[in-house]
Amino acid sequence: MSLPSSVRHAELGDLVALLNRQQAAKVDVVVPGSSLRARGGLLELSGVAPVMDERGVTLTDGAYLPTAVADTQLATKLKIPAGYLKWLREQQRTDLYDANVNGLLHGHDDPRLRVDEQERSFLLRLFTSGETGEAGVLRAFLSDRYGIIDNLDVLTAVLDGIKAADAEVVVRSADLSESSMHCKVYSPKVSALAPTFLRNYRNPFAHPEFEAERRRVAGDLDRGRRLAARDGQGYRSGREPVVFAGVRFSNSEVGHHAVTLKPELVVKICGNGLTIPLLAYTKRHLGDRLDIGAVDTWSHDTYRKRLAVITAETRDKVTEWLSPEFLTARVGELERHAGTPVGQPDKAIEVLAGKLGFSEDERAGILSHFIAAGQLTAAGIANAVTSFSQTIPDSDRADALDDLALKAITLV
Repeated sequence: MSLPSSVRHAELGDLVALLNRQQAAKVDVVVPGSSLRARGGLLELSGVAPVMDERGVTLTDGAYLPTAVADTQLATKLKIPAGYLKWLREQQRTDLYDANVNGLLHGHDDPRLRVDEQERSFLLRLFTSGETGEAGVLRAFLSDRYGIIDNLDVLTAVLDGIKAADAEVVVRSADLSESSMHCKVYSPKVSALAPTFLRNYRNPFAHPEFEAERRRVAGDLDRGRRLAARDGQGYRSGREPVVFAGVRFSNSEVGHHAVTLKPELVVKICGNGLTIPLLAYTKRHLGDRLDIGAVDTWSHDTYRKRLAVITAETRDKVTEWLSPEFLTARVGELERHAGTPVGQPDKAIEVLAGKLGFSEDERAGILSHFIAAGQLTAAGIANAVTSFSQTIPDSDRADALDDLALKAITLV
């Protein structure tokens, strides 16, 4: 199926356009296990009633290719080791893939191979292909108690909350992956000086190789230029030790995580975002059991109320987080640790990699950004983590790295 499922370092308009395209292809159904069968590595649906909504009648019977997320969820539900199922797909052993899924989904003469409650029902989140005979996409294989909150609705609800807080913000980055949506905003009117945190710091993206890598993951050189120009990065690197108050928010439509809002500090020099831990708002995707058939997203009234709660919570959190008082207090805390010298950066980052779970490639990348920025302090390591995260294609992993940056300062 040709519908794109991800975008990196996008502008808000690009993200909204993609979400609207996805919205038109979405279908959600709750089906019993007896309606499912694996064949050739695809999951086939049969005997499922057509979905009737404002778009008309959509037939859901047919074959769907599971995403990596859906494969992992399928493995979890059927008690198959996820790594094994992934390996079977990578090795193109669809015969063994089918045998494992069908044997555990439908039972077997050997009771040891049966899954409890054979007629369990599952929520399937799908993209239909729109073409006869072409496989669609199985986006998620979830519990029938999963509470659906779509990315486009979360984006609208959060932006409405920001507007209700009377906050002037700039959307600095937007990402979408198979599993999550991430969006970052900051307020250009709420800033503070952080001289210790940014002492001797040089913009690592002044290095052509790093800037090319950041643009490469965005997939659009012109977009990269527009973003740099919009952020006002035309001054000499390192001259302005300014940080802005910002907010990050994310959602997963496929069970990866809850709706989440987090405050962050945004560095003017390079656009790095330093997440402030322990101050996140989350909204779990949990609802009442869904009946078999097309999903009507609970009742429209219940859905509107859930979105209204997200908007109200966003308004309250943004009012608190995008305030001079909050920013000044956080910068004060940060400055106390930021100046700790790092005499052996390769050794320090190696130790941090073990404690924070960086891969070998991540360790090497963070060290390169640390050296390029020329800031031989704990703050330099945090800034290296957040600048390196902008150069990796996986937006979910980049978000996780950003969450670890402040912890890196305290560990140093």
